[in-house]
Amino acid sequence: MAVTALQVGAGGGFDTVTEVALAEHTPGDGEVRVRIRAASLNFHDFAVVSGLKGVSEPRIPLSDGAGEVIAIGQDVTEFAVGDRVVSTFFPDWIDGEPTAQGFERVPGDGIDGFARTEVTMPAAAFTRAPEGYSHAEAATLTTAGLTAWRALFVDGALRPGHTVLTLGAGGVSIFALQFAKSAGATVISTSSSDDKLDRLREIGADHVLNYRSTPDWGAAVRKITGDRGVDHVIEVGGSGTMQQSMTASRVGGHIAMIGVLTGTGGDVPIRLALARQLRMGALLVGSRRHQLDMIDAIESTGLRPIIDRHFPLVDLVEAFHYEKSGGHFGKICVDI
Repeated sequence: MAVTALQVGAGGGFDTVTEVALAEHTPGDGEVRVRIRAASLNFHDFAVVSGLKGVSEPRIPLSDGAGEVIAIGQDVTEFAVGDRVVSTFFPDWIDGEPTAQGFERVPGDGIDGFARTEVTMPAAAFTRAPEGYSHAEAATLTTAGLTAWRALFVDGALRPGHTVLTLGAGGVSIFALQFAKSAGATVISTSSSDDKLDRLREIGADHVLNYRSTPDWGAAVRKITGDRGVDHVIEVGGSGTMQQSMTASRVGGHIAMIGVLTGTGGDVPIRLALARQLRMGALLVGSRRHQLDMIDAIESTGLRPIIDRHFPLVDLVEAFHYEKSGGHFGKICVDI
């Protein structure tokens, strides 16, 4: 039976998305064949498919995929047929320090991704999925979950009693809120929507701020913390929010630079960074080892991802339009 996939044309654009049939591939040495059951959407996927960050050749999109192993090649010992697995963002980054620059080996960008019914890839391109997770829940972890995990626990060394500031109600920010609360931290969350602020409170935020009605939210965060500032900022905005994030940070605080939702240009107030001795680090998701550590933690805490809505694969473009609308709270998933 042929493999069904969606493909975006060179340069991107929603009008270039077409359905294609692919041949099945028997796994070779060290490879697994996986029936993909679900994927989830990220801003990076939107950029690739919409043409905001167009690919140079036709590409099967989506970086996050989950499903079950249906065949294994020689020398594969970590997985067996029937195992539930989830993809890794950097299939070649197994452990240690990052070595690759950019997205040349990222599924859905430099190589074909998971908008398809099955795939054959090296076993290292997957990890086990958390016990008891649905395929859609597992598919939320590859990018958003792991980015939040690395920001807080790998780069940030989060400890109980720390204070974390999250920006908005996207996938990374919500995972950061959940992870931080599970570790005994206090969380301050922002959004431009009062309804979303109510939901952020429901899932654990200790304090919330509407950044539209409180444009000087950095100072407001400092007031909440008794003028000390927060230990960690999950900075997903970019140039448009960096000044406020730095204002909100304590002396020696950690700012995890993750997203560019408000742009990549603009000035960085270096004087404030120096005065506060801020630890500012940019990161792109994480390694396979980080993902396995995250999954261990998820299983020990019982954390479950927040999923806003499901779309069938055939409605992928509609799902991206919904993502662009900004009305979602949590992850948008694709059932395959």
